[in-house]
Amino acid sequence: MTFSIAALALFIIPGPAVLYIITRSLAGGRRAGLVSVAGIHMGSLVHIAAAIAGLSALLATSAVAFATVKWAGAAFLVYLGVRAFLNRADTGAHPTAPQPAPLRAVFRQGFVVNALNPKTAIFFLAFVPQFVDPARGTTNQILVLSALFIALGVISDGLYATVFGSVGQRLTRTAWWGTGRWAVPATMYIGLGLFAGLAGGHATD
Repeated sequence: MTFSIAALALFIIPGPAVLYIITRSLAGGRRAGLVSVAGIHMGSLVHIAAAIAGLSALLATSAVAFATVKWAGAAFLVYLGVRAFLNRADTGAHPTAPQPAPLRAVFRQGFVVNALNPKTAIFFLAFVPQFVDPARGTTNQILVLSALFIALGVISDGLYATVFGSVGQRLTRTAWWGTGRWAVPATMYIGLGLFAGLAGGHATD
């Protein structure tokens, strides 16, 4: 129960993954939002594998490794935002209708966003071990807790996708949203990338 509460707190507090889901849901509707949830939690598998292999310890003890992953994730978010602006420029000042991102790209980008989120790795290193009894098999217990983590994440993030996807679908009925919704993901990605890169915190916090 304690582990579940802590995991839910991590999901509820907006971070790169949650904001990515909200952005995709607003711009592409519930389906795009749910696909982004799938991509995000496939990215969680990277952290699970790293935790089992002990690689998360490197992020926790090495400021250089932590900063490298952090800046890579921030740069990827800024790249998504800049590309959205460039795509807008390529279609002209007044495109007939903004085209939603392909679902394959939504999934792939969600995977990268979460795979490059070092704080998720730190969660698996600092918190998950508190619930592991070495005498009972470390790997199996990490896998069970990780499965619970992903299940809770899919439920929590799925609610974000459903709610904001519905909001996005309602907004599509308005003229200003139909021509200007491209600016939502572009602005949010760049802002989130800058915030993630410039925010305080390092491996020894």
